[in-house]
Amino acid sequence: MTTSTVTVPVPAAEQSAGAPDPRRLRLRRSLARWGFVAPAVVFMLLFFGYPLVRNVVMSFQHYTPKTFFTGEAPFNGADNWSKVFQDALFGKALWHTLVFTVGSLLGQFCIGLALAVFFSRRFPLGGVLRSLILLPWLVPMVVSGIVWRRILDQDTGVLNSFLGTLGLGGHTPWLTSPGMALLSVILVNIWIGVPFNMVILYGGLQEIPGELHEAASLDGASAWRTFRSVTLPMLRPVITVVLVLGFMSTVKILDLILALTDGGPADATQTLGTLTYQNSFVQLDFGAGAVVGNVLILVSAVFAVFYLRANRTEGK
Repeated sequence: MTTSTVTVPVPAAEQSAGAPDPRRLRLRRSLARWGFVAPAVVFMLLFFGYPLVRNVVMSFQHYTPKTFFTGEAPFNGADNWSKVFQDALFGKALWHTLVFTVGSLLGQFCIGLALAVFFSRRFPLGGVLRSLILLPWLVPMVVSGIVWRRILDQDTGVLNSFLGTLGLGGHTPWLTSPGMALLSVILVNIWIGVPFNMVILYGGLQEIPGELHEAASLDGASAWRTFRSVTLPMLRPVITVVLVLGFMSTVKILDLILALTDGGPADATQTLGTLTYQNSFVQLDFGAGAVVGNVLILVSAVFAVFYLRANRTEGK
């Protein structure tokens, strides 16, 4: 005798009774994601978004020390902007900022890359030397500026004394000559920024597979050809990070220049950062200072967007 099994279909409602609703799951996941992101968003809005908007608004106001007591800051249209753009010192500060930033980035990157390649090979005390090179980066910039001001002093500086013992002069006006001051500030900033470039580039070099260099060596490529065709392309993302971060930190430098030259002599080291400080806290013209600050923010944002987009296009 053959027995047959009859399967009774279970209604769909009973099948899904124990399963969670997909819409509720998506809602919970979305809330969880926003829960993790919300603190960062609130922090950015409070400490970056609000000051930025406030600075833009201030650039269209007649904002003076009296405003702190009365709260009155009447809008004056584009008077602050026209005043700043018509000032010859603004154009000079913009040019000095460009020279200072480009010179510092080139010097820091080239020396930092050379040191990173040098330390990528193992040798005795290599780790100790790498640690010592980090010292300029760890010292506060104001302290570095004060120390270098003593070193570069025309009469009592260590550098001129050393050059004098070698018969190479000894009275060079490093910080007091309009023709030498900006170069001296750039060299000091290169000294400060080289360790950062070296550390980041050294980390990037360690991530390059050794098989690539071995394959290039077996193909008969020279050391320079291997560096140009293998190392640099593999380092491109790291180079992007180094240059963008270096630009962001260099274009707005204030404390180093104030400690070395205070924007002088004869405004030879006046940059957008120091001009913002001079307008706001020396002349107490906060509206003009806000204008220069907005220009500085705009320059940084435009550079970051174009550089990252160009690098992304090359990567594709």
